[in-house]
Amino acid sequence: MPATLAQTRCMRIVIFLIVLFLIALALWQAARMRRDRRRQQVVRGLLDAADALEVQLRAARSEIEAIVGDHENPVRQAMQELLRQRLWLQENASSASLEQLDEVRSSLDAARTRIEGQLQQIERARGSLA
Repeated sequence: MPATLAQTRCMRIVIFLIVLFLIALALWQAARMRRDRRRQQVVRGLLDAADALEVQLRAARSEIEAIVGDHENPVRQAMQELLRQRLWLQENASSASLEQLDEVRSSLDAARTRIEGQLQQIERARGSLA
């Protein structure tokens, strides 16, 4: 028994809707994968920045302690802040928004800038003593 014209038209519409749904699903999945890759890049950049700051802080610790002493040690404060940022990342990196991750990165960059400024002051002080 041949399909009626209405049944054929209905089948074509259903097939078209299924294909349209599959295309939308594929586009959604591709967008999700791009967001996931972007998040991974941001987190990787954050961890690299934290590692670089930690190396710089460790190198600067003895220099700064020699000048300002142990009681007013900005390196200790920066190391504590770095530890707080790392713990926050460990707990929240997978669920944080990209804006929150950017804020953490800005915080790390600001800490690095402060330490660099303090190291420059130390170098200037040493230069004036020599």
